[in-house]
Amino acid sequence: MAIINITPDSFSDGGKYANVDAAVAHALSCVRDGAAILDIGGESTRPGAAEVSAAEEQDRVLPVIEKLAVKTDALISIDTYRAETARLAMAAGAHIINDVHGLQREPEIATVAAQTSAGVCIMHTGRGREQEKRPDRIADQEFFLQQSLEIARSAGISEDAIVLDPGFGFAKDRDDDLELMARFAELHRLGFPLLAGTSRKRFIGALTGREKADERDVGTAATTAILRLAGASIFRVHNVAANRDALAMADAVLAAASAYYAREGL
Repeated sequence: MAIINITPDSFSDGGKYANVDAAVAHALSCVRDGAAILDIGGESTRPGAAEVSAAEEQDRVLPVIEKLAVKTDALISIDTYRAETARLAMAAGAHIINDVHGLQREPEIATVAAQTSAGVCIMHTGRGREQEKRPDRIADQEFFLQQSLEIARSAGISEDAIVLDPGFGFAKDRDDDLELMARFAELHRLGFPLLAGTSRKRFIGALTGREKADERDVGTAATTAILRLAGASIFRVHNVAANRDALAMADAVLAAASAYYAREGL
């Protein structure tokens, strides 16, 4: 899943693709590098980012989605928590709704997803809910995501359409992110495919000493390989080519392990 930020203030590439033609060209280059999904966002989710109006978000993303819908067979994802933006994006040609608030900020977005048969990425975030946060990091994931899944079920979203995202970097510090990586496989007990969004995040910079976000692609690729071995299915990244290479190596290891255990009858 390639990150296509149509914003002036995203933490890594804000402003680079702020006009329609630049965003479309970048998205198509990501497809050539191997992206299967294009995640289009019109509002930065970095810490401290200013909130934009629904109209401004829609003005940014809808023309890009409309152009990509006729230029590529890649799946198109709209990165939004707003129900109306999601509805308009689906009408413009999107296939997936990626909600960083896990359907909980505007629960009406779940109805939009159900009515349009959209795929849904439900992300864990701890923002604004410290009073509810569980001390165990996996227990907190389960507590939050089960609430989101109940919203999805009540709206009539098919379980086959749902992917869960633990939300690396969202209201989490370095230790949170590291433990989440170390215990990632425990999230499989929720019963849904898992999306990993570690790309160029602060914890990678802290661990590698790379202060600039666009210098964190090697560290990101390492997390991609680690999380693939732990069972992640989708990887939301800035640098598609580097992470495809990391996935090729991880998948080769998984295939070798499967062949060995089958041969040994284990």
